[in-house]
Amino acid sequence: MTIPPGAAKLAVFALGLVPLALLLAQIIRSDFGPDPAQELAGSTGEWSLRLLLATLCLTPLRQLTGKVFFVRIRRMVGLFALFYASLHAFVWLSLLLGFRWHAIGEELLERPYVTVGFASLLILVALGITSPKAMVRRMGRNWKRLHRLVYVAAILAIVHLAWVSRTDFGETVFHGSILALLLGYRLWRRFARTAGQAARR
Repeated sequence: MTIPPGAAKLAVFALGLVPLALLLAQIIRSDFGPDPAQELAGSTGEWSLRLLLATLCLTPLRQLTGKVFFVRIRRMVGLFALFYASLHAFVWLSLLLGFRWHAIGEELLERPYVTVGFASLLILVALGITSPKAMVRRMGRNWKRLHRLVYVAAILAIVHLAWVSRTDFGETVFHGSILALLLGYRLWRRFARTAGQAARR
């Protein structure tokens, strides 16, 4: 039985809202421990990174399985990654810094982990703005060049997580390993394609 594309996308959209529902339930139950703002910032950041890595998994899945479905949901999953990254930034700006703009500037200049995380967010914002099909047509080949920066955003996000974690690097190693596998797969594909073109010549 084939699931209609619209129903499949709706299911993916509903799944993308599950982390938000879980976070809201924790807020209602006051279940964020002794430092709720810090916990909320960590949770939103982790969900953003998970969804960003999930987005990067979709193209390899399409190539390995031949299922077009994975490409069809790629933009939606990527936008959810941007959504949770934006929530992460909002929590940091509002609950941790209280919208004190001078403090925000100082944090960006004096704390490298904040600078790295902010750079990752800016890349995701740029990718989100240029994700509509109209922008794909307008930008042509430049669209693909720009969207390759998603790997840079992921690397910066891993570095940001490592810096924030300080001593507990379990999450960093886990997510970093997934990213390393994805980058390795991409390099292998490029090498295989180049070797194939050389053989045909």
